[in-house]
Amino acid sequence: MVKSSNCNYFCLSVKQKMFRVRVNKIESTRDVDGNLGKRIELVEERELNNYVMRPQTDEAKMIQDVLQALQQQMPVFPQKQQLAMPKILLFLTESEYDSLAINFDVNQVYEITLANQGIKFTKV
Repeated sequence: MVKSSNCNYFCLSVKQKMFRVRVNKIESTRDVDGNLGKRIELVEERELNNYVMRPQTDEAKMIQDVLQALQQQMPVFPQKQQLAMPKILLFLTESEYDSLAINFDVNQVYEITLANQGIKFTKV
C-alpha cells in the first residue's frame, strides 16, 4: 500500500498495462462438446519504420528503384505502413459470448486494460 497525495487514506498501487486492438475476424466455431460458438481474433497494429537498406551492387540498386517506382505508380503493389499482429484470440460459446456483454464488430477498435488479474475492454 502506498500513501497517495490524492487521497487521505492508503491506496493500493496497481500496475496497469493498456494497448489497443482491432477486431480482425469473427468466425463461427464449435467447442469439443459440439456447442456453437465464436472465434474472435483481435489484432494489434503497429507502424512500420520506413528505414530502407540500400543494396551494395548497382544491379540490386536498380531493381530496388524499379520496385519502388512500381509501388508508387500501381495500386497492385500497395505500400504497407502498418503491421497487424494477432494479440488475443477468444474462443467463446454462445452463452459465454452473451455473458461477456460485448458486441464485437469487425474493424471496431478497443482499448484493453490488464490489471488486477483481469481484462477490461473499452470501446474506442
